[in-house]
Amino acid sequence: MKFLPIIKSSEAEFESLIQAAKLMAVSARTAPKSGGKDDIHILIVYGEEKDKLAEEMVKIGEERKIQGFLRDAKNVKDSSAVVLIGVEGIKKFGLNCGACGFKTCDEFEKAEKTKGLDFSGPTCIFKALDLGIALGSAVKTASLLNVDNRIMYRIGAAATRLKLMPESSVIMGVPISAKGKNIYFDRV
Repeated sequence: MKFLPIIKSSEAEFESLIQAAKLMAVSARTAPKSGGKDDIHILIVYGEEKDKLAEEMVKIGEERKIQGFLRDAKNVKDSSAVVLIGVEGIKKFGLNCGACGFKTCDEFEKAEKTKGLDFSGPTCIFKALDLGIALGSAVKTASLLNVDNRIMYRIGAAATRLKLMPESSVIMGVPISAKGKNIYFDRV
């Protein structure tokens, strides 16, 4: 007697989303970096850790009376996983471009690093660009795999407060899901 394997759609979708998150991490890692210096950090969270992230977003939203945190927290709660991508933006690049607000990279490096509400700065523009390119590469991969996603600033704020990526001065989050309708758009 032969038994045919059966995989429930919900199981296949979850396993596929975790695999997609891993592929997104590879895309972020291999994205071009300024001067070939890789200061990008990546973390995939799901399950209880993802739910803690959503809970922290609710806390921030209630503290600051910002509805967007509560809306985005619901999205995170309803997602299968979140890909966190951060950068060590307080490291100098060495070009002396002045975009950071300092005349030279040495002045930037010597400047007092301060913690804002969500992130630390000042930030080197090239490190910020590297973060953007890594995020773009990750969401491109998700898109190619037909995985619903959206880059969210507020997830990064919660991840920072939870010290999930302490080496990163700026973090963004990309929740991912596979539902009958994209949960990250047409939101109230």
